[in-house]
Amino acid sequence: MATQTIAKTPFADRVSSELTRTLYRNCPVGVISAACVALFVAWAMPAGEGFPLNHAATAWAMLVVTCAAVHLVLCAIYWRAKPGDEVWRRWLGLFTLVAFIEGLVWAAGATWLTANSNFTQALILLLAWTGVCSGGAIVFGPCPWTYLAFFYPAMLPHIYFALHNRYPMYGVILALEIAYLIALPLIAWRYSAQLIESARLRFANLDLANDLRVQKDRAEQANLAKSSFLAAASHDLRQPVHALSLFIGALRHHRMGREAQRLVDHIDNSVATMDDLFTSLLDISKLDAGTVQARPQPFAIAPMLGRICSEFSAEASQKGIRLMLVGCTLCVDSDSLLVERIARNLVSNAVRHTVRGRVLVGCRRSADSVRFEVWDTGPGIPAHHHALIFQEFFQSGNPERDRARGLGLGLAIVQRLAGIIGAPVAFRSEPGEGSVFSLTLPRAAIAPQEAVTPLVVPSVRRGALIVVVDDEQMIREAMASLLAGWGYRVVVAGSGAQCCEQITALAATPDLVISDYRLRGAETGVSVIGAVRQAFGGGIAGDQHAGYAIAERMTEAEASGFLLLHKPLANAKLRAAIGNLLRAASN
Repeated sequence: MATQTIAKTPFADRVSSELTRTLYRNCPVGVISAACVALFVAWAMPAGEGFPLNHAATAWAMLVVTCAAVHLVLCAIYWRAKPGDEVWRRWLGLFTLVAFIEGLVWAAGATWLTANSNFTQALILLLAWTGVCSGGAIVFGPCPWTYLAFFYPAMLPHIYFALHNRYPMYGVILALEIAYLIALPLIAWRYSAQLIESARLRFANLDLANDLRVQKDRAEQANLAKSSFLAAASHDLRQPVHALSLFIGALRHHRMGREAQRLVDHIDNSVATMDDLFTSLLDISKLDAGTVQARPQPFAIAPMLGRICSEFSAEASQKGIRLMLVGCTLCVDSDSLLVERIARNLVSNAVRHTVRGRVLVGCRRSADSVRFEVWDTGPGIPAHHHALIFQEFFQSGNPERDRARGLGLGLAIVQRLAGIIGAPVAFRSEPGEGSVFSLTLPRAAIAPQEAVTPLVVPSVRRGALIVVVDDEQMIREAMASLLAGWGYRVVVAGSGAQCCEQITALAATPDLVISDYRLRGAETGVSVIGAVRQAFGGGIAGDQHAGYAIAERMTEAEASGFLLLHKPLANAKLRAAIGNLLRAASN
């Protein structure tokens, strides 16, 4: 019955192997206990004249001890062999054979010790045998056929003695023995069935868990591959947007009518929206790809909040709302760049979604933390959207996907950045009551003084020679038009070798080299700027544009000491960077 039950279930070999393991695991305690009972019985049996022990009982007890030793040796071999699931029949057969021999030994003991004895002694022996067989239902019960191979040989002699010796109340004893012979195997069978069902369910759960783990790993690998692809492809994705921005900047230096100027403004706004979308998507890809690492250090939070509020003050004024900053003298211990990106996104969201009223930015202190908060009087977020607002592209109250109200990526980036720095983000919001977003940061006792650099728009050093190195033809053309419109002399090249050839042909020393970071082959902007400096003088300023998001490359670029700017790049920022580099090189 048990064999058929297992054979009809999934995982048949695994379940049977598990039952066999349970049998071997239970065996040592059971056989040692049975051997102790046998030794006690041998000691308690009446001895012969002149002998301290009963010869037959002693011999039988030694046989039981020998069987127990064989069982223990077999268990030791089994656990050392660590057999696989497919060979369970061999090990179960060996165990059953030893159990059958042990049952015969107990049968011999019943025959030797019960014959010619009185009722009391026979009853004591019957109690000892039933105790051992009851314990055997637990020890051998995982495999009922093994239990029956021991149980029936051991107990049947007592039925015989009850029938032939006519003990007092032999009828009652015989009925109890028959009931015992029926009940114990049924109990063992039921116990085995429960173990089978438990093992089957456990293996089913393990397989489901393993399958879930495999599917989860595959999903994570697919997500990581997607993020890595977007991160690696960001250079190519950013190039057309960057070129378009440069062409628009160059176009503004030409005379245009009012309608043409309006169209250029619309194109510029569309490029800015596309730039925001690319930047947000690629930021999320970098965060998912694990290329962004936190570098915590103490810093004062007030200068950072001042910069952010100054950045959004004009937008807030245009909308007729007040952007208020509450003074703060606290220091925090975290990554200042990542915290600034989180704070900027939160303030940007608040200003964008607030139609009237105010946006309040400030901090609250506690014993060991600082909670940065952004309050707004915007429309608020319905309760059923609270669990969704940190998802990509989700926007509460914007079903028409109006791009003027954002892209729905700011809070997704906030959540990922907060996870990197280990700072919890919380919010509370009610429709019509506004929202409050907060970021809790570890407090620092003191931070290095942050130098405040005034914003200076450098004047154009007309006639300065700027070399542009980029492997994209449209970028070279756009940069040439834009820089020429700003009053610079421009040399464009697609590689370091071509760059050096053109500079040599001009017989002039460049003032600044602007290079894309990732060029063809293994060439980089770092190597190009270094080669030009070595060939034409060490005082040449260097600037790199990077549309690349692989962590190792970014680390190398940042360690080069050259100014690193990321594509797409606003024309005003590019112009300011060029002026600052030229001014610094001439000092």
